Amino acid sequence: MLTLAEETPGDWWEVEALYDLCFAPGREALSSYRLREGVAPVGPLCLTLRDGEGILVGAIRYWPVRVGGQEALLLGPVAIHPTRQGEGLGALLMSESLAIARTMGAARVMLVGDAPYYGRFGFAKLPEVRMPPPTNPERVLGLALRRGAWEGVAGPVERALP
Repeated sequence: MLTLAEETPGDWWEVEALYDLCFAPGREALSSYRLREGVAPVGPLCLTLRDGEGILVGAIRYWPVRVGGQEALLLGPVAIHPTRQGEGLGALLMSESLAIARTMGAARVMLVGDAPYYGRFGFAKLPEVRMPPPTNPERVLGLALRRGAWEGVAGPVERALP
């Protein structure tokens, strides 16, 4: 049995430990982290996934950003404990959180990731959107939660004002 819940302040250290385990040392030096500094995550979209014993097996977070002056959600990180990868748990976190984002009225989501993996959720390259360097532009992907939400949206990705 799995339990999906909104991340609480009490989950923070455990979620951070999972991210440390799943990602390379120095993950906080990535350009995505500069966009998160001093900005609160979007609480209802930050989810944890626990097994029947209450052990954290996955987590996902979202952050507000601006792209060419337009509001967007920056998805990430999303992580699944290495012992539970390949079970579809990442897809579960993605699907559930994107469904919540739609019900919240969000228009667009972006991330930095692998197109073959995220393409199955509808994400596609955003050639007119520029993440801070040194991000590979081929990995900047977006999903319109409302028809045409990315049309005409271009320019640099910037931190949302706190």
